Amino acid sequence: MSIDMSVEKMAKLEERLQRAVRLEKMVERWKILHTNCLWQMTLNQRRNFYAALRMKDAMAKELVLANKQLLLVRQAALHQLFEKEHHQYQRELNQMGKAFYVERL
Repeated sequence: MSIDMSVEKMAKLEERLQRAVRLEKMVERWKILHTNCLWQMTLNQRRNFYAALRMKDAMAKELVLANKQLLLVRQAALHQLFEKEHHQYQRELNQMGKAFYVERL
């Protein structure tokens, strides 16, 4: 009986030892995964920072181009308005029998 008990005890002890080894391996894998996760997070934060800087630069360039386009549109609208007013003054002067003086070269 003592041999059977010692064999059982040895089997249980070996099982516990294997379980402890598996747990240690699991903890080591967790540590490695945790370190990789932290590294990825900092890498993503740096990427996001640089992506935000690129986006900010692109938005600034687009804003400059949009302002130029808006200026051109406003200039064209103002030119159209002046042309319309000029033609209206010409019609009014024609009705009164007068005209603008145009110098020919």
